[in-house]
Amino acid sequence: MQAKLRFHGAAQEVTGSMHLIENNGHTIALDCGMFHGRRATANAKNRSFPCPPSRIDAVALSHAHIDHCGKLPRLVKEGFSGPIYATPATCDLVKLLLADSAYIQEEDAAYWNRKRVKLGEAPIEPLYKQPDVDEVIKLLEPRRLGEGFEAADDIHVTLHEAGHMLGSAGMSIEVGGRQNDAVRVVFTGDLGRLHLAILRDPAPLPECDYLICESTYGGRETQDNQRMDEQLAEVINRTIEQGGKLIIPAFAVGRTQVIVYHFRRLAYERRIPQNIPLIVDSPLAVRATDVFRQHPEVYDVEASAFRRVTGDLFKCPDCEYTRSVEQSKALHARKEPMIIISASGMCEAGRILHHLKNNIGNPRNTILIVGYQAAHTLGRRLVEKQKQIRIFGETYKVKARVKTLNGFSAHADASELVEWTAPLASCVRRVFLVHGEPDQAQALAAGMGNSGFKDVVIPESGQTFEI
Repeated sequence: MQAKLRFHGAAQEVTGSMHLIENNGHTIALDCGMFHGRRATANAKNRSFPCPPSRIDAVALSHAHIDHCGKLPRLVKEGFSGPIYATPATCDLVKLLLADSAYIQEEDAAYWNRKRVKLGEAPIEPLYKQPDVDEVIKLLEPRRLGEGFEAADDIHVTLHEAGHMLGSAGMSIEVGGRQNDAVRVVFTGDLGRLHLAILRDPAPLPECDYLICESTYGGRETQDNQRMDEQLAEVINRTIEQGGKLIIPAFAVGRTQVIVYHFRRLAYERRIPQNIPLIVDSPLAVRATDVFRQHPEVYDVEASAFRRVTGDLFKCPDCEYTRSVEQSKALHARKEPMIIISASGMCEAGRILHHLKNNIGNPRNTILIVGYQAAHTLGRRLVEKQKQIRIFGETYKVKARVKTLNGFSAHADASELVEWTAPLASCVRRVFLVHGEPDQAQALAAGMGNSGFKDVVIPESGQTFEI
């Protein structure tokens, strides 16, 4: 029976990563991520799967971002009971992120149901609840980088460093046994960049017959990440000199810890004013930072050395970590210059909306965007320099300075993707570009064609290919 590769999520779009490898009646899923976008579309996509979940033997998880793991509780709820393989750090982060996601799902459903009851409409069910997350946790199977494992009969997987976030991995999959005639598939997951703070560099991609490659920044060049300390210092110093607040929307896992690390180094080197409060206003970020502390084995050489000098990458006298709603609300009354990091990273939910509402109208303040902003999100509207935005149904004029530093991106940019994949051009039969908006995937396809790849495909959701 011919092995097949089937695409479901993150096909001609950025979120909802999920791809299936099928061989001799066995199926493994590469990721099982949540789709983010317009409410009705997201609801429909997040309740659908390419096949009955009970038919999937195992999931191999690249990393813990919700757009790669966030549908796992729904998968289990609908009948999946196999192992979920990931690195130890990813397993620890998944526990936190899925619990947070379940809370959001339940709160969101409760909010809409209050309105639906008044209109005499039937209530809606959350995508999943905490008990579904508990069942996912029982299925997690930690695997170290370089440690091969049999995910299903004749489907062998080996994880390798992806350099994208704590615990992230790409994977090499051998389909049809481990003999010379096995078909080799490499999935990049989300591919990181060289010299990212805290993280090790991505490992070279293994030789393969088929390559599934992300294309998030396939047509974009991002800023030099080795200059991020300098650029962040400039933004901090300018905002503080104006007596303003620096508001940073950041994902609670990954980007928040990187910003704190940079702040810690800048303060240690006295390149920014002393005694400027840095507030991490996200209970999830606080818990995630604890996970970062628990996994120094994945730090790069520079972060490991700084940890030996300071004892802790994420703790200093000027850092404050808030947990309660009361602590968060108290920040609105504080008038002194400060830096506030809060989730969500795309400004779609959470405490960051309150900080934006209270600070967007003050020209002394700065809104610093440090991550990718998907289409139709509030974060994207800020990046596009829209003059007015809506928060909680109210319209606010954007008077604060909006600054974007995309060098913090943990995604390889166009040149890096071409350079990182180029050594495989002579052995790869076909490339599949995923996890990118169509224009980005098309740009990367052209770049990879120029570097020697002869067959580059941008699959649609639902397409199946024999391999």
